[in-house]
Amino acid sequence: MPFRYAYPLDHLVRGLKFRNELACGRVLGQLFASHVLARSEPLPEAIVPVPLAPRRYRQRGYNQASELALTIRRMTGVAVTSDVAVRQRETIEQAGLDRGARLRNITGAFATTAPVRARHIAILDDVVTTGSTVREFAQVLRSAGAARIDVWAIARTAATG
Repeated sequence: MPFRYAYPLDHLVRGLKFRNELACGRVLGQLFASHVLARSEPLPEAIVPVPLAPRRYRQRGYNQASELALTIRRMTGVAVTSDVAVRQRETIEQAGLDRGARLRNITGAFATTAPVRARHIAILDDVVTTGSTVREFAQVLRSAGAARIDVWAIARTAATG
């Protein structure tokens, strides 16, 4: 997570997430990909965007994590795998919930739909606060066959723990 969730990154994330400003996602994806390519760590075999629940997807019309993943893929060459898991139940927006409420909200929210073929994957989300979402998603992907799971997020909040 190369960036803190503060101005101007927070403005770009909210533009992507809440105002249909897909260009913000391209900028964020390019910034993130540049950061990833500058590191000496091996790249994963696949990027797995955190899935949205069906109702939220219908409301928004796209998954912001998938939009970010497409730009990152273009710059890094890492495949995007969006068909191995789903958010199987609606959850309330994590923003504004305390740590305990976030954990309760996200528990059991994800299910796999296919085995994970890549041994090394990166979960991609826009913002990480407590890590509840990515921790829950990682458990599901590990049970489906992922051996190494990195967490890629554009930004983290000060409350990340």
